[in-house]
Amino acid sequence: MSYQTSQIERNYVLYARMQNARSLFMILKAINFKELATCFLSANGIKVTVEDAKCMQANAFIQTGLFQEYKCRKNSAIFRINLNILMECLGIFGLGNSVSGAPEPITNLKMYYCGYGTPLTLILEEGGVITDCSIKTHEAEETLDFEFYGSNVVNKIIMKAECLRETFGDLDMTSEVLKILTSPDMPYLRLSTFGHSGSTNIEYPKDSSVVEAFECNETQVNNYQFTLLKPSTKALNQASKVCIRTDARGFLSLQYMIRVEDGQICFVEYLCAPEEEEW
Repeated sequence: MSYQTSQIERNYVLYARMQNARSLFMILKAINFKELATCFLSANGIKVTVEDAKCMQANAFIQTGLFQEYKCRKNSAIFRINLNILMECLGIFGLGNSVSGAPEPITNLKMYYCGYGTPLTLILEEGGVITDCSIKTHEAEETLDFEFYGSNVVNKIIMKAECLRETFGDLDMTSEVLKILTSPDMPYLRLSTFGHSGSTNIEYPKDSSVVEAFECNETQVNNYQFTLLKPSTKALNQASKVCIRTDARGFLSLQYMIRVEDGQICFVEYLCAPEEEEW
């Protein structure tokens, strides 16, 4: 053990050990659409936030149960980090890019953070080969508060993700907006785009086999910038279920339930503000 590593292990704010780094890699991949991310550390786990255009926010929630060991010596700590570099470091051994039919190797991960101004240190081991990465952290900037609370949710629909993946494949990606209608009455749920090939409308009845829960209290029709929502397909491609929620202001929450390598469940949420109406 080097002197530097020994110092880190004594002075850490965060120490976390994960048996399979692929789990963390896959969760962060679901929000990896911008270079910088903000990390919030607490005794309950890690939240990683990425934002775009002050209108959209993605959050990955990495609960303590995902780690074999997790220790946070402060009530909270926050820093910004280059998410692209973090992803490169986590994937330094290839994370399962093994020869077809061969057992998939497992990358063990230890992660340390020693406080304001210090780097995030990763120690990765696979097959007896050890590498350590030191990633510079930055002072965190204020993140958006969408004030999206469960008590203010007006409409909520839980669907199987596979169906929604097919829907996004059928929508016109040249459209500037995605119009979402949710209602207690027909057509219940409608997704619409308006692109170069004309308008596309896809509807789901509330008793559809792909709808697992339907709780709509009023009819809402809102437009969202499609370019802001396209990154959410990164989470959709990994998810097994999706929860679509809107509040009284028309703010949209897309919650994705993702099952990671060891079978545990993690959640990724995309929040998006509606387009303002033109008068």
